[in-house]
Amino acid sequence: MTIREMCAAFDVTPRTLRFYESKELLSPVREGQKRLYIKRDRARLKLILRGKRFGFSLEEIRQLLDLYDLDDQQETQFRRTFEIAQAHLAVMEARRDELIETIAEMKQQMKWGAELIASFEGKDGQPATYTEIL
Repeated sequence: MTIREMCAAFDVTPRTLRFYESKELLSPVREGQKRLYIKRDRARLKLILRGKRFGFSLEEIRQLLDLYDLDDQQETQFRRTFEIAQAHLAVMEARRDELIETIAEMKQQMKWGAELIASFEGKDGQPATYTEIL
């Protein structure tokens, strides 16, 4: 595939592909000024994009891709990917739990704020003072 075809197929920019190439994550074949991406590059880009979506750093992705070339039927690569994924999942779940708690707290504060705003109207039709509200 050409750089244009890769960009269209994976919804990335040429700059993104060149960046991954500079980080030695992709290594397209060169024909003069042309970059040609082979099946291996396409598979690697798919894994890079998935890893990024899952929160893996580029260095983690590079290390995992480098494990592909070991002669153990990718056992080491799969095991290490699983370990890193477990760690990232734990972080994501902790963030989610923290966000759920923060949302609940914010809703409580918004309810209090709505009640406070509603109470600004005093019993005699006049705006209540701050100390009267509290």
